[in-house]
Amino acid sequence: MVKELAKERSIAGHFLAEMRDAQVQQDPMRFRRNLERIGEVLALEMSRTMEYVEKEVVTPLGIAQVPMLTEQPVLATILRAGLPLHQGMLNYFDRADNAFVSAYRKHRKGEDGFDIEVEYLSSPPLHDRVLVLCDPMLATGQSMVLVYRALLRLGVPKALHVVSAIASNEGVEYAKLRLPAGTRFWIGAIDEEMTAEAYIVPGLGDAGDLAYGKKA
Repeated sequence: MVKELAKERSIAGHFLAEMRDAQVQQDPMRFRRNLERIGEVLALEMSRTMEYVEKEVVTPLGIAQVPMLTEQPVLATILRAGLPLHQGMLNYFDRADNAFVSAYRKHRKGEDGFDIEVEYLSSPPLHDRVLVLCDPMLATGQSMVLVYRALLRLGVPKALHVVSAIASNEGVEYAKLRLPAGTRFWIGAIDEEMTAEAYIVPGLGDAGDLAYGKKA
């Protein structure tokens, strides 16, 4: 299942528009907040598909029957660009466990193309948990797949959700073929094109640099 916010009438379209706008991007605080807000909207949409149980809540005037989540997910984020998106998800799943993974593109000297390197990983046990993988840009899909495989050393989740602000059609198809059957994708917008350097077009640029400044 793939949920794309851009195909629906939603205030999220305003957040996506500002994230893409080269002029608005000059304000990194605004960019981070918009990425966080996309995470919040996608968290709400995702929450509709989760399992709930009715519980009694005592009010000053009586007792209310309220549907409550049966369990909190594990929110896993690819550093560094994923941090604002992660925060947006955490604002809604505020009792969730958290996982962090360092993955980056390692360009080959004198050659075109790159490899994905996974270095740092911090995560709770994942066996039989609901796992949410957050990365603002799903370009080739390679990082998402490699990070999921790296996390499997902590156990096999019972359900997997992938969250991205912007994705390429190619990246979504790549991930769908290599991630477990039944994986759900929650995406702000899916773009059709990608450059030879694996940047999404029209995309928005480098999310990590826009959020936290250019790296050496």
